[in-house]
Amino acid sequence: MVPISPWGDASPNVGDRAFRWLANGSGLLIVVVMGAIGGFLLLRAVPALKRNRENFFSYGGNWVTTDTSAMHFGISDLLKVTVFVSAFALILAMPVALGVAIFLTQYSSRRAAGPLAYAVDLLAGVPSIIYGAWGLYVLAPQLRPLATLLNHSMGWCFLFADGNASVAGGGTIFTGGVVLAVMILPIITAVTREVFIQAPQEQIEAVLALGATRWEVVKTIVLPFGRSGYISAAVLGLGRAMGETVALLIILRGTQAAFGWSLFDGGSTVATKIAGAAAQFNDQYKAGAYIAAGLALFVLTFVVDALARGAAGTRWGGR
Repeated sequence: MVPISPWGDASPNVGDRAFRWLANGSGLLIVVVMGAIGGFLLLRAVPALKRNRENFFSYGGNWVTTDTSAMHFGISDLLKVTVFVSAFALILAMPVALGVAIFLTQYSSRRAAGPLAYAVDLLAGVPSIIYGAWGLYVLAPQLRPLATLLNHSMGWCFLFADGNASVAGGGTIFTGGVVLAVMILPIITAVTREVFIQAPQEQIEAVLALGATRWEVVKTIVLPFGRSGYISAAVLGLGRAMGETVALLIILRGTQAAFGWSLFDGGSTVATKIAGAAAQFNDQYKAGAYIAAGLALFVLTFVVDALARGAAGTRWGGR
């Protein structure tokens, strides 16, 4: 009697078994690497955390790591700035990415869709330092009239109130968020486009045959089909934005003033704080303070990416 296996009616051959073990081993290797990174960060952070005189999660003041016997550091304001500038970028990028994906998959001709999609994807290849210099020296002066208008006319709202950075200088979350939106746009667009392409053509052709317009097709078939994929792409873009370093290091103006949830605040994200303190990494305790911040960012990014993966799994697993 021929044994039954998950591979079919017959036992898998040597190639199938080798591929199965290789695939399982690769997946296990990723888990081991992630665990090793987390363990390394934790081990390096513990000595500094033991010498910290502040609550690491609630303290948002100036970091004092010169006296390694009594250190003062925390990630409260760093996490606020990181999440705020990333969320602002996501709000700007999501509608644009959705519109581009709909146009490329439903309205554009095949001859034009390829080059246009390639042009959008090329944005992901621009180095971060170029984005940072462009944002501060080219984009910020162009955004200054709009920023000033929002600050003067809507300053009663905390989002547009006077911040701890100069609106005219451009080194604000407003400028940084716009640059981040451009940086994450290719990620969201590419994933959303691939999901929309998978929309069932039979249903699309049937609806068109009944006299529906192209927009009605998008509204009734494409968007419901690709909604979860679009949300997953957005969360992946959010994870990318939270880890951005060089561009925001160039744009954002670090300040010791308290963060007030204004788009015209400056400050430091977790990543820019770590990058700006690279000169202190020659001491295990000083470096450990920033490694602790890196561990918090690692966990936060991991959670965000896991949410994206969960959303994608819900979408495709339910079909």
